[in-house]
Amino acid sequence: MALSAKLQLRQSQSLVITPQLMQAIRLLQMSGLELDRFIEAELEQNPLLEREEGEMDGFEQQDPLAERAADDEQASGEPVDPYEGNDEEGAGPSWDSARLQPAGHGEFPGIEDRLAAEESLEALLERQIDNTIADPTDRFIARVLVGRLDQAGYLVADLAALAVELAVPEARIEAVLGRCQTFEPTGVFARSLRECLALQLVEKNRLDPAMQALLANLDLLASRNLAALRLACGVDAEDLAEMIAEIRALHPKPGADYSSEPVATLIPDVLVRRAPAGGWQVELNEATLPRVLVDRTSYAAFTRKGDEQSRRFVTDCLQKANWLVRSLDQRSRTILKVATEIVRQQDGFLVHGVCALRPLNLRMVADAVGVHESTVSRAIAGKTMATPRGIFELKFFFSTALPASGGGEAHSAEAVKHRIRALIAGERPDAVLSDDAIVDVLEKDGIELARRTVAKYREMMGIPSSVQRRREKRANLAS
Repeated sequence: MALSAKLQLRQSQSLVITPQLMQAIRLLQMSGLELDRFIEAELEQNPLLEREEGEMDGFEQQDPLAERAADDEQASGEPVDPYEGNDEEGAGPSWDSARLQPAGHGEFPGIEDRLAAEESLEALLERQIDNTIADPTDRFIARVLVGRLDQAGYLVADLAALAVELAVPEARIEAVLGRCQTFEPTGVFARSLRECLALQLVEKNRLDPAMQALLANLDLLASRNLAALRLACGVDAEDLAEMIAEIRALHPKPGADYSSEPVATLIPDVLVRRAPAGGWQVELNEATLPRVLVDRTSYAAFTRKGDEQSRRFVTDCLQKANWLVRSLDQRSRTILKVATEIVRQQDGFLVHGVCALRPLNLRMVADAVGVHESTVSRAIAGKTMATPRGIFELKFFFSTALPASGGGEAHSAEAVKHRIRALIAGERPDAVLSDDAIVDVLEKDGIELARRTVAKYREMMGIPSSVQRRREKRANLAS
């Protein structure tokens, strides 16, 4: 068999992800804050892009919520559609009541862009150090200790290792720490929850032997084993109830109120309100939509007067600007279509609450909107929706389907959790529901659920077991 070389021509098709398409995909899955940072970076790099700040002569506004702009004659080829299943040009969303309006009207008032600046925990403690500690070495040690605090105000440093690092006796660090533990807020510089609560009780002059025994048995308090806790503290039920009330009135995280991290204002991406003619009105929040302008006057000036290299540069900038505008337009349309379908599917939740939440998955929305499941996943990532019932992540409306007994309509996992929470909240002290009893009640309601699933949902909601609930209710009755 002889080997020989030959040349063949083949024609095939393949899907190629261009840089522009990758950018459009990234834009879709960005949250409002991430998109704003991305736009700021593009504005710095592209001289033909500007944010809209009222009417600006010489600028052509590219409204991402209006019809698409015509392809620029300088663009190289037709633009690539970034997502699957796009509607035809001019087609509206899949639901007639969906439209786009600015935020800050109706039952959704405008949200302030900035919060008042507050003193940080570090600044507060350093001011107290300067006012109370005179020795320079002790002041330096105190500032080092401030740097080892976590966000809750707890000290996370090993004093022995810190003594070796600073080349000072450990006893001196202990002495400085004792002085720092007298600072405001009370409980700061504690090394454990027990020490934090003890510092606050000392200030209130309430750290007696019984309270010390209670702090030494916080695990019994967490498990609600009040009978064992009464024996450990040597008090009756009434005194124990008062002690527990005092503990609950303390601040377990004294430094949390002085967080140095700026608090981010939650601005919903989608607004849902009742339509005057009935139904629901779905709108994109204009506060999260960047409005970008293209400076075509500068482009024309550069192409007329600039050299060849300048013309190539501004032409490339114009193409990128046009593509960014189209990508932002398509992002807005896709998010609106997905949100509209979610509202249509979860109309019962908006009317009746969590108990009426329906099972919903990505495929159901993708088939209704006409896009791929991955597009729906990107569209809901990091996005929130403001409804008359509160602000929810779009992911909240996607819930696992649980089978119904008798072959009926499936139930949403979130609705079942809400039902379990309501059953436990309404149980009597003499008739605490076990997991098996909850299974029986749910079965009568047409919900088929295993006992281990009930236990899993109960633990996810932070609800103790029936044994712990019964023990706590009996203790409350005894007090």
